[in-house]
Amino acid sequence: MKTNTLITVNSGDISMEKTLVIVKPDAVGRSLIGEVISRYEKAGLKLVAAKMVTPSKDLANQHYPVSRSEFIEGMGKKSLASYAEHGLDPAKELGTDDPHTIGLKIQGWMVDFITSGPVMAIVLEGENAIKKAREVTGHTIPAQAEPGTVRGDYSDDSAAKANREKRPVHNLVHASGDKQEAEFEIGLWFTEEELDQR
Repeated sequence: MKTNTLITVNSGDISMEKTLVIVKPDAVGRSLIGEVISRYEKAGLKLVAAKMVTPSKDLANQHYPVSRSEFIEGMGKKSLASYAEHGLDPAKELGTDDPHTIGLKIQGWMVDFITSGPVMAIVLEGENAIKKAREVTGHTIPAQAEPGTVRGDYSDDSAAKANREKRPVHNLVHASGDKQEAEFEIGLWFTEEELDQR
């Protein structure tokens, strides 16, 4: 993993919940880093660590693990729901209607995309930080995200369009889904030394 910059900020209260947010290559390419971070800060979340990195394939495969069957199946099921909503045939488009197989295809596209350029990995802290960050981020599928969220305001991509183009949904930001995921992902993207430099 190539590291360009590291910023750490003193948070004061170590009892607050932490979460990981990754500003993905599509948002970095559109110069949205400042706007995205500003949205979280305005929601009361404190930036406690940040670094710009170009992720390695190894890091990306750990972040999007094929061993997490619920993650793989979930992506496949979301895609199948999007196909049904648009009246499209997933077997015709992707050669299968099996959610696990579709999920594996998407995982490969996600790894390729997140390693295609620099991302900004940030750790946010605050009360209910994980839930709050997810609310600010918006629905995983931007076309279904509420106006006022990062994805709702800056992207309108859909799973059907992305699958047709053999790429992941361009949804600008990743935000950890729960406490266990946040702890794992923060440890994956940041060393103890990087988190302790306050």
